[in-house]
Amino acid sequence: QVQLVESGGGLVQAGGSLRLSCVASGRTSEAFVMGWFRQAPGKDREFVAARTWLGSQTRYGDSVKGRCTISRESAKYTVYLEMNSLKPEDTAVYYCCAARSLDELSTTDYWGQGTQVTVSS
Repeated sequence: QVQLVESGGGLVQAGGSLRLSCVASGRTSEAFVMGWFRQAPGKDREFVAARTWLGSQTRYGDSVKGRCTISRESAKYTVYLEMNSLKPEDTAVYYCCAARSLDELSTTDYWGQGTQVTVSS
């Protein structure tokens, strides 16, 4: 099992920035890829960003491309999501996830509890 704990959400004004963190523990050897999804009330879960743990391959959702950066700190088993130029439509619960491959992210069993991001206009 891989345990994931997110932090860093909060209330921010439009145009502002936030950095979310996700700490992995447990069987981290299974977390070849870590990523972020988000879900706003009444909407489907949406892919935000992902990166390979050992390499440097990254992937971003179209709605955040150019405004977000996903990075990692290996020694702390932590992945970060830096979000800039935030918009009210970025308001959602953000979930960290881990999987063996990028293609398996959306169907993985490893999810964090989520952290709320609210962007005010």
